[in-house]
Amino acid sequence: MWRGFISILKKDFKLILSSKFFLLALGSLILYSCYINFVYVKLDQDIYPVYIYDPMNTHTRVSSEVTQVDTIEDLKEKYSDGYSVGIDASSIESEIVIVTSGITSTDNFRAAYALSLLSPESSYTVENIGQNDKEMKNRREITSEFLFFELAAVGFLGLASLIFKEKQMGVIRVHGILPVNKSAFIISKLCLFLLSDLVFTCLLSIINLGLSAGWNVLPVVFIQAGILSIIMALAGLYCAIRVPDFKQFSLLYLVLAIFITTPVFLAAQTNINWNWINYHPMYHLFMGMKNSYFSTPSVGSSYYLVCALAIVLLFLLVHRALTHEMAKEG
Repeated sequence: MWRGFISILKKDFKLILSSKFFLLALGSLILYSCYINFVYVKLDQDIYPVYIYDPMNTHTRVSSEVTQVDTIEDLKEKYSDGYSVGIDASSIESEIVIVTSGITSTDNFRAAYALSLLSPESSYTVENIGQNDKEMKNRREITSEFLFFELAAVGFLGLASLIFKEKQMGVIRVHGILPVNKSAFIISKLCLFLLSDLVFTCLLSIINLGLSAGWNVLPVVFIQAGILSIIMALAGLYCAIRVPDFKQFSLLYLVLAIFITTPVFLAAQTNINWNWINYHPMYHLFMGMKNSYFSTPSVGSSYYLVCALAIVLLFLLVHRALTHEMAKEG
């Protein structure tokens, strides 16, 4: 088996090189890193700018973080962006004016923050927990998100494209005639894509978090990246074997991108509360990846047990589908 495995491994490596897969991965790495370092971390991310219109100087001791405006029209223009908060103090009682975000808890938080700036003399004791400043927190968060969606897309699409190329070249037909070990055929592709994904994970983490911070999180991140890479690769491999042409496979990929990963992103990044999201397997993979970048233990042994069972089940399904496909071609 192992002699045949090395031959299959060399053949798969040459196919990946000819398909420019590594070049595409390098392009993604450069694009993501440039966006994170030159765009994302430089965005103005100040918490809810607050503006006040106070023609009668009702509030004389407001915080320096509150910006005065001269007219009510200026105030409306400022808070009309849907993010800023306005304080209309032109009448007896000051009024908080905002464009609603559609989420009550967020609107209440914005209003409470604006009101707190009207009484800066009130002192509060704040305990700082953790070592991440605002920039590092943003770097960890966006890097984990990019990595998750990159591995989910590349794992599903990359390996599938390799299978379709082998179908066109008649490789599957040849393997159907020759005594080729099906497990070696599958494991060869998994090893190459897993190694590629781990190298991508290492470079993306170190480039965008820095050598020290990136190196510290890599052991845990590697585990999550490996789980996601293998699961998505097996899923893509199974669909590529079962689906007759690339057009139908593209439709499956579209379903994955829109109806599977989008709800996960919305549930994790917004205040949308969906109780059913806890039954979504990709949500737990997403949170596992994200928490690994913050060194936050959030999963137990049951998580890894379920992932291991899912990998074994997917492998058996792929093996059965491949056996059927080779028998048909042979």
